[in-house]
Order: sequence, then structure tokens, then C-alpha cells
Amino acid sequence: MGPVDQTGADGRVRVATLTEAGRTQWADLDQRSDDLAASILEPLTEHRRERLVTAMAEVERLLIGSMVVIEPCPPSDPRARACLRAYARDIARRFDDGFDPALSNPVHDEALVPPNGVLLLATLNSEPIGCGAVKLHPDAPAEIKRVWVADTVRGLGVGRRLLGELERYAAERGATAVRLDTNRNLTEAIALYRATGYREIEAYNTERYAHHWFEKRLGH
Repeated sequence: MGPVDQTGADGRVRVATLTEAGRTQWADLDQRSDDLAASILEPLTEHRRERLVTAMAEVERLLIGSMVVIEPCPPSDPRARACLRAYARDIARRFDDGFDPALSNPVHDEALVPPNGVLLLATLNSEPIGCGAVKLHPDAPAEIKRVWVADTVRGLGVGRRLLGELERYAAERGATAVRLDTNRNLTEAIALYRATGYREIEAYNTERYAHHWFEKRLGH
């Protein structure tokens, strides 16, 4: 390894560079890694190679999914704001008539902080990649709102985890059921709700952009 260069005003910051000999050694190690991978794959038939690659990809997906952290976050936090803006952009793109927040039933910040409710933020390597909220009602089922997952992590089970955590939060605070509304174009979300025990019910609100209303009993 070559000299360590100090950069910027902060003396704690260092940048290490490889010498010519170091670069040669690095290239040799890289080649050995490639040769090892080739030796593992060579005895396998094409079909078995495809199975191995598919299995490795699945392991990678599961490992990435396990690194996602879900925790409460104030709705005023910049990360939460970024997710909510991304949510609005996403549904505006997918809804038949776009999405105008001024025409939708409002969800005020105070409704998403204890004891009124909560907003959960999903992060991967400290970067926000999803969110979801639940509003608690003393004499009615809790209401799940603003569930969103970034395209980059779709298929990793983040949406299902967010939904489960919101249900658990509501149940621990005395809710016996949760409700939600959704748009007909959000087919993946509708499939998730049905797969996790939600049943379709009559409209319980006047949300302009909703076509389906769902409810799930908790604790059963």
C-alpha cells in the first residue's frame, strides 16, 4: 500500500492508495477468485449452473431484506418527508387521474405521533426506502395510511413487514381491527392485503381516490 494522503481540513480523514506492486497483487487475487468460481461451475451442467445462480440471487435478496430496519419516526423528519413525497409521486404516476393531495382526505402530522398513531420508517444502510402509518381511533378500527416501498427494494418483503408492524402497533394499543382504502391501480398492494387476511368491505370514508376498502380483525 502506498502513502496515506491527508485531505481536507479534518486531520482524521485519510485516503490510502495502492502502489504498483499492490495493484499487481490485487489483480492476482482477483484472478484467483475468478478461477475459483470457474472451477466450481465447470463440473455443473447448464441447468445446474442456472439453478445455482438463481439460488445465490435468492440468498442475496434474503440477506438484503434482513438488513432493513423498521422503526418509528416523526413525520416531520426529513427522511419521512422524503418518503411521503416519493409516495405522492408514485401514486400520481399510477392513478388514472393523477393525484392531487388537496383533493385527498388529509393525514395531519399530529395524527401520526403517539398517542394518536405512528409513522414507521424503513431504512437500508441508513437510507430511507419505505414508510407506513397508522391512525388510532378510540371507538373505531385503526386506519393504515401511506404505505410505500421504493422500487429498488420491491420484492424483498418490506411492504409485508411494514404492514405487519403497523398491525402489531395498533393491536398493542388496544385496536381490535384495522382498515384501509386503496386505488384499483395498486394491484400489488391489493394482492398483499388479500394474502395477509384482509377482507373487502363497504366504503367507510369518502376518499376521492379509493375504489376498494379493506378490514382485518386483529388477534385472531
